[in-house]
Amino acid sequence: MIQLLRPLFLLMPLLAAFSSCQNAPQQQAADLVVYNATVYTVDSAFSKAQAFAVQDGKFLAVGTADEIRQKYKGKQEVDAGGQFIYPGFYDAHCHFYRYALGLRFADLVGTTSWGDVVSTLQRQRQQYPQAAWLIGRGWDQNDWPTKQFPTKDTLDKLFPDVPVLIIRVDGHAAIVNQKALDLAGITASTPISGGVIGRDALGQLTGLLVDNAVGLVGAKIPEPSATEANAALLQAQQLCVAVGLTSLADAGLDKANIDQMEALQKQGKLKLRLYAMLNPTAANKQFYFKNGPVETDRLTVRSFKVYADGALGSRGACLVEPYHDRPKETGFLLSTEKEYRALAKEIAASKFQMNTHAIGDSANRIILNIYGEALKGQQDRRWRIEHAQVITPADMGKFGQFGIVPSVQPTHATSDMYWAGERLGPERVKTAYAFEQLRKQYGQVALGSDFPVEDINPLFGFHSAVARQDAKNYPEGGFQPENALSRPDALRGMTTWAAHAAFEDKQKGSIQPGMAADFVLLNKDLLTAPAPELRGAQVQQTWIAGEQVFSIKK
Repeated sequence: MIQLLRPLFLLMPLLAAFSSCQNAPQQQAADLVVYNATVYTVDSAFSKAQAFAVQDGKFLAVGTADEIRQKYKGKQEVDAGGQFIYPGFYDAHCHFYRYALGLRFADLVGTTSWGDVVSTLQRQRQQYPQAAWLIGRGWDQNDWPTKQFPTKDTLDKLFPDVPVLIIRVDGHAAIVNQKALDLAGITASTPISGGVIGRDALGQLTGLLVDNAVGLVGAKIPEPSATEANAALLQAQQLCVAVGLTSLADAGLDKANIDQMEALQKQGKLKLRLYAMLNPTAANKQFYFKNGPVETDRLTVRSFKVYADGALGSRGACLVEPYHDRPKETGFLLSTEKEYRALAKEIAASKFQMNTHAIGDSANRIILNIYGEALKGQQDRRWRIEHAQVITPADMGKFGQFGIVPSVQPTHATSDMYWAGERLGPERVKTAYAFEQLRKQYGQVALGSDFPVEDINPLFGFHSAVARQDAKNYPEGGFQPENALSRPDALRGMTTWAAHAAFEDKQKGSIQPGMAADFVLLNKDLLTAPAPELRGAQVQQTWIAGEQVFSIKK
């Protein structure tokens, strides 16, 4: 009998194994599984995970490596090698279209003198001798020994037959030569509102143009061809994804610019997600008020970008009290309060946001009050103040009172700190670049770079936000460190809070099931790495909608 049963005993382990296989759950198919990572999800609990699965361009599941790998089988599987994953970085205020076209201009960032600028322009002209215009961008007289605006005399001598336009780093001032002035029809008697046409003591033109005056010359520059613009946009995209950017808020566009970028998106060439802020022209308002906001998978158009004043560096920012270093000047508004009030009323009656550039404390006060009047207690319209650089203590609470999103650029603080005190004085500077105070009022801050005014790398902004230091880790202890953001809040500001400011926080900005599968893999832990190492963190991979759009070369 025992002999007869022995084969059954031998078969029992096989039968048990077969039964367990039958009962084991089948792995679900996924497009992508990423594992062996420290994943900062930036969800409401700021939780961490080890792995996730992606399907149809969205996060399918997030959890431990065992949970995800047991449940899901990816068509593509990525071992993150123990490195660090974050939601795709979102620049909440930049000028992507302008940056792309500017890649063909002379790069004047970091020039140390007017002579340095001129030498760079000469090299640019030698490289492109047939160009119809000689254009440069990025100079800052505050970085020069004299700290004074230059004049056009040298440009007139060296480039008498080609119009020259060189734009200050903030985009709110420029130096032009006589050829450019002649093309624009600017003379010593040309009137200007909301800007400055520079004149010397004898009333002669110096070539300096500030704010609205810059547009008189800019309007004469021919637009690039569609082919040229497309090539520039795709070149700019590669530079953006290489630093982990997956979403951009492009501040100040016309319908034609948006249509051009949307066409590239539909062709599958432009992968970046865009939140477009419209210029408030009559044509833009007529079309978009009639047709309403645009919301596709990669494009949002639901706001108008308005300029209240200029920049602090060129003394175009509108201040309540005079400039500390120019006691007779207070800056100026670029339009009248009546015009801003009428525009706010118009936008309030629509489904669009009003996003206003406001630098000086007077400009911020005026726009905040106009917002409060127009919104009439509507707390979730997410109207924005772009930059919000100088705020009086009396006006700080209005961000929370009226439900206004502060959209700020941390690197502005560390770029301007060398001279901001000269412009504002020791007391007023204390509530300038006050990011933590602003966060406390609204509960969030959206972080951007304002590129090409600053560098496109969002990690530079992260470092400036949390350390309040520049690339040289200056000053020791940080510039006004009481307004540093915590590291979790700085990461929120460049992911989920940036998405919130665009009404996109239900679609992207965090690593959660159902959200767009945009993420970036870094070799550093931004939450724990020493502050001096943050700017040097390297993006290893960038993914948009579950598609790898950048990988570092090894």
